[in-house]
Amino acid sequence: MSEIRESAVETAVSFRPKGEPRFPEGPAPDPAGSHFERRIRSFQPRRSRVTPGQADALRRLWSRWGLDIDGQRVLDLGELFGGLPVVLEIGFGMGEATAQMAADDPSTGILAVDVHTPGQGNLLALADRAGLTNVRVANGDAIILLREMLAPDALDGVRVYFPDPWPKKRHHKRRLIQPEFLTLAASRMKPGAVLHCATDWEPYAEQMLDVLSAHPDFENTQADGGYAPRPAFRPLTRFEGQGLDKGHVVHDLLFRRAARAAE
Repeated sequence: MSEIRESAVETAVSFRPKGEPRFPEGPAPDPAGSHFERRIRSFQPRRSRVTPGQADALRRLWSRWGLDIDGQRVLDLGELFGGLPVVLEIGFGMGEATAQMAADDPSTGILAVDVHTPGQGNLLALADRAGLTNVRVANGDAIILLREMLAPDALDGVRVYFPDPWPKKRHHKRRLIQPEFLTLAASRMKPGAVLHCATDWEPYAEQMLDVLSAHPDFENTQADGGYAPRPAFRPLTRFEGQGLDKGHVVHDLLFRRAARAAE
């Protein structure tokens, strides 16, 4: 019976009529539409096949645990997560590490943002399988989410793990960790909340350290002003393991949201 069901799901995904939404009750292809100004994007949407299991998770679970970043409302994180402190994770890939962190710390809500449909479906499936209730999956642009849909001091932390390094010099302006992004993120973080970045691209790690160290809203958690050891709560991902096997060096950066002058 399960094989017949999966076959039917795959057929529906592969042979939908032209113009019909891929997942009518799932993530929207362009949730914010043309409501906001054009700007240089720090992410590149990837197209890849959605498996039957991922498609099934999107259809069953999106209305309960998913949300589109349309920029049209301010989220009530207290209601969304039942009063839990909330950490924003930007770019979760296939979601394995996110699901593991959610399972290890059920007292913290994770608002996980990505534009990769297979990853969204995979994270929903992992959360469902593990019985997790502290994960919500957001579809769209994290900048619009931060700027338009989150209140000041809403977040207890921000995680940016292995963002696109945009290695070519002419593309460096597309890197997410820039002064403008840090100012926006800081405005949505509580004083003392931690921004945790990780990358295996050495030049990007150096830029992250320079930009974060120079920003008045953040202070390094490391007394020597350098990189941090990988904290136990960040799982070693399959992607990271492959990089380590190739001799890549992974750098973690943990910077605390500084207290405001009035405080």
